Amino acid sequence: MDRFHDVVFALWPRIEAIRIFLAFASYMGFIVYQMDVKSAFLYGKIDEEVYVSQPPGFLDPKYPQKVYKVVKALYGLHQAPRAWYATLSTFLLKNGYRRGTIDKTLFIKKDKHDIILVQVYVDDIIFGSTKKSWCDEFEALMKSRFQMSSMGELTFFLGLQVKQKADGIFISQDKYVAEILKKFDFVNVKTASTPIETQKPLVKDEEASDVDVHLYRSMIGSLMYLTASRPDIMFAVCACSRFQVTPKSSHLSAVKRIFRYLKGKPKLGLWYPRVSSFDLESYSDSDYAGANLDRKSTTGGCQFLGRRLISWQCKKQTIVATSTTEAEYVAAASCCGQVLWIQNQMLDYGFNFMNTKIYIDNESTICIVKNPVYHSKTKHIAIRHHFIRDAYEKKLIQVLKIHTDDNVADLLTKAFDVSRFQFLVVSIGMINP
Repeated sequence: MDRFHDVVFALWPRIEAIRIFLAFASYMGFIVYQMDVKSAFLYGKIDEEVYVSQPPGFLDPKYPQKVYKVVKALYGLHQAPRAWYATLSTFLLKNGYRRGTIDKTLFIKKDKHDIILVQVYVDDIIFGSTKKSWCDEFEALMKSRFQMSSMGELTFFLGLQVKQKADGIFISQDKYVAEILKKFDFVNVKTASTPIETQKPLVKDEEASDVDVHLYRSMIGSLMYLTASRPDIMFAVCACSRFQVTPKSSHLSAVKRIFRYLKGKPKLGLWYPRVSSFDLESYSDSDYAGANLDRKSTTGGCQFLGRRLISWQCKKQTIVATSTTEAEYVAAASCCGQVLWIQNQMLDYGFNFMNTKIYIDNESTICIVKNPVYHSKTKHIAIRHHFIRDAYEKKLIQVLKIHTDDNVADLLTKAFDVSRFQFLVVSIGMINP
């Protein structure tokens, strides 16, 4: 399997890496451009022995039984994406670019004061620099080797709509919202003020009638795709997605409520202001025993670069926590893992974020992180969650108390009434353009 993995799988950037790229561009105030490689896979060279049969209409009359040996990559070959990536990265490395240590699809070139960043997603390339001439040089360099089509300023990438303005960058998916509202027939419905009800927690509800499982899963899948720019619906979508095996009418009406909420707020998106600091900070929270099915807790976390939200998590914990402290500790460990990944990613950008602040609204959890002694209350917590202590001792993170009312990660762990919900949505930097 390992050999197969080496040959076949191409490298993809994480969606957080794209948001970090855009957050950095908004902070530095430079424009991001986009290019597209024509017939990208045909540039890849195949090292393995691969044979293909002669296509219909192109049979060699002398040797109709023979097969072709492939030298260059072809569309449809499993090896094609990786072969193309190898060709591109070799070319960029030869021309003075450095590859990211964590994100291998990021290429960087810098001198004392200036930097150019190139992010690759298969045949889509986005790039930006503090020096406009470097962007022009990069474009000329790529056109000298590959057939390229320049698409100008970045407006759309990986499903995200990107609006670049003088005072910041706005990320949304409102065209996609319009598409799914039309697809599932929610164009003319009453709107909802929040994506999930506070009074009615979702339960198995075995007495309720069954609903079309394919429709339910299709709706959940469409909403999952939307969480790339809409943390406001993340908790509601995760809660509904737990009932995909045997969805009931009550679950379907909960999903419909999310669509009704989107109908009222179709253009909501993330705002990355130009004028804001560029410090990494994180918020962690959990909802103890919030999942009614199995009494497991929900982890919520979000990470910011200044006032720019770049990453968020909402996940049911794998363990059944025996106390709120344990649930919060597991959530904090999960949040810490994401923070360490972002710290490593940011080293490529030239930022060393030691001692990143993680805000937690539970005093006991902070004490457990700071106290390396194992006592009776923590002895049953799985070892894998304790790496947060190690990160704390190495001064990679610091844990700080925050009042529950100010903890924005709350948005990702439970349902809220309108006023609290709207307050949290604004606090994480979501706006209507």
